Amino acid sequence: MAQERKAFLLRLPPELWNELERWAADELRSVNGQIEYVLRQAVARRRSEPPPPEPPPPEPPRERAEPPKEEE
Repeated sequence: MAQERKAFLLRLPPELWNELERWAADELRSVNGQIEYVLRQAVARRRSEPPPPEPPPPEPPRERAEPPKEEE
């Protein structure tokens, strides 16, 4: 039984499309198959990497020291 697929429109610059066509041909895949392969690899890499660290909380504002009082 064929796997169900979600179809959607993807707009790409011609230069990127041409590069994907060459890459797909080198690996004996269709452009669609190549895009799916690259996306699967990226998702797998993302899942295996630890999440980026949380940024530290902002420091509270420092209290300003009062300027010295001038003697009269």
